[in-house]
Amino acid sequence: MANILVVDDELGIRDLLSEILNDEGHAVELAENAAQARAARLHSRPDLVLLDIWMPDTDGVSLLKEWSSTGLLTMPVVMMSGHATIDTAVEATRIGAMAFLEKPITLQKLLKAVEQGLAKSTDKGRAALPENPAVPAVEMTVEYAMTGGVLPVAPVDLGPASSQLFDLDKPLREARDGFEKAYFEFHLSKEAGSMTRVADKTGLERTHLYRKLKQLGVDLSRGKRNSY
Repeated sequence: MANILVVDDELGIRDLLSEILNDEGHAVELAENAAQARAARLHSRPDLVLLDIWMPDTDGVSLLKEWSSTGLLTMPVVMMSGHATIDTAVEATRIGAMAFLEKPITLQKLLKAVEQGLAKSTDKGRAALPENPAVPAVEMTVEYAMTGGVLPVAPVDLGPASSQLFDLDKPLREARDGFEKAYFEFHLSKEAGSMTRVADKTGLERTHLYRKLKQLGVDLSRGKRNSY
């Protein structure tokens, strides 16, 4: 989990980015102007900052320059704007911004910029999951489960369902629900609780995925807790 500071004067943008980043397992702090951003930078020491360029008091480029000149630009900063010129983007990059996102920001570009930014961060990153060389990297498939196979044990303990055979004597609906729950728990753990990556991996739309996990009684906090 990373600490990410989102600085934008638009409430809708702040709420949207906060929701997406929280779903990815990050802790998010919000600031609507440069004054709040300065305070957040000092007390929370973010691993990454998403910084809007056009703000009413002090614009993002000026704040970036201020942090750079005072030695506070110790974290990756991704600039955001819907009206910036190429010259503005070049200036921000020259000062020290690592990337520039044009609004409206697509989910794919946002997550890619965040991933790249955190990879460059010198702050303490997320703890890596321990490897288990004794367990082969077997991809869970319907065929594997329905032939009585044992679920592959992931590096994170998924509970009793991860190491036992499926009970094929159950009615089809119950057996299918049991498999689907174990399937989604496996992928939630594998993707460190990221709903976006699980949705992409399983081929489900996020809203449908949320409903499915709730229906199956899957603990959505398990993957995120295990990724810390």
